[in-house]
Amino acid sequence: MGSRATAAKARRWVVKIGSSLLTADGKGLDTASLAVWVDQMADRVGKGVQLLIVSSGAVAEGMSRMGWSRRPKSLHELQAVAAIGQMGLVRAWEGCFQQRGLHTAQVLLTHDDLTDRQRYLNARSTLLTLLGLGVVPVINENDAVANEELRFGDNDTLAALVANLVEADLLILMTDQSGLFDSDPRSNPDARLIGEASVDDPLLDLVAGDSVSGLGRGGMVTKVRAARLAARSGTATLIAGGREEAVLTRVAAAESLGTLILPAQGPEAARKRWLAGHLQVRGRLVLDAGAVRVLRDAGKSLLPVGVGRVEGDFSRGEVVSCVDENGKEVARGLVNYSADEARRIMRLPSHRIGEVLGYVDEEELIHRDNLVLV
Repeated sequence: MGSRATAAKARRWVVKIGSSLLTADGKGLDTASLAVWVDQMADRVGKGVQLLIVSSGAVAEGMSRMGWSRRPKSLHELQAVAAIGQMGLVRAWEGCFQQRGLHTAQVLLTHDDLTDRQRYLNARSTLLTLLGLGVVPVINENDAVANEELRFGDNDTLAALVANLVEADLLILMTDQSGLFDSDPRSNPDARLIGEASVDDPLLDLVAGDSVSGLGRGGMVTKVRAARLAARSGTATLIAGGREEAVLTRVAAAESLGTLILPAQGPEAARKRWLAGHLQVRGRLVLDAGAVRVLRDAGKSLLPVGVGRVEGDFSRGEVVSCVDENGKEVARGLVNYSADEARRIMRLPSHRIGEVLGYVDEEELIHRDNLVLV
């Protein structure tokens, strides 16, 4: 119960809804169900939860509009039908949220956006800004332009990567099943729902099965994989039946429904391990004593004014080491400006960045969300 209560208190949710749910098993957008989910989401936003939606359904909606019964295999046909369906999908989300007095924003991503360091920071900054404005981002893979080798493969994976990107507390994968079972419930009436599991439990691999709807690309295998991806940033994952009555409201009430997959580490430890151990350091920023004190004691961002020297050649979004004047490492993080830009703005107050560079990407050289003490 303790872990359910912790999940219920999550302040940043990523909610992914699968194609079979959104399109009533391929019949076209199920606007009635969508309105019910939006009511529950709007209620969460009203209670202070920051919420992002990863929405499947563009291809399925496009198929419905074109009268196609089978998912096309040709990449160009997939791209075209996704572009057709995206129109209806976005309009449906926007209309439902407008009725609740909330704004939405469409965000289309490709794999390149989350592997390229500069695009990663741009996507993160955009999503966090939208959340700060009280806007609900509706995110989908950019099917209309993605090449096969750039595709996420399924929106479960995309949802997990978004959870990593914004450091969500909870990832909810809404599906047409009640959760993850210890055997296939379609063939075994005695199959039991797994209520809770650790992300590294080998049982998860044994019981996950493939999708049978033919609409989406994900099954329980992709959901388990997504839970493990999300756990990299300390995010818990709930696999739950989207057709359960008041499913999101009940999640917030810490009810025991679906399968809760818990990360092995908390958010801070997971992100510190990612930044400190899994990325190559591209340069160094030598800080003055005041900047070192602010980072260590106040947990603040690193501003250009606190940097006395820039070493190495790095680009925006790469990992740099922050050292004191004796060369001892204090922190490391994702830098918002290139080495050349950093040299031009070091020792300067943030309000002069625009004057010197002609533009302002961020006021901070490294934002505290992208920085860990070492």
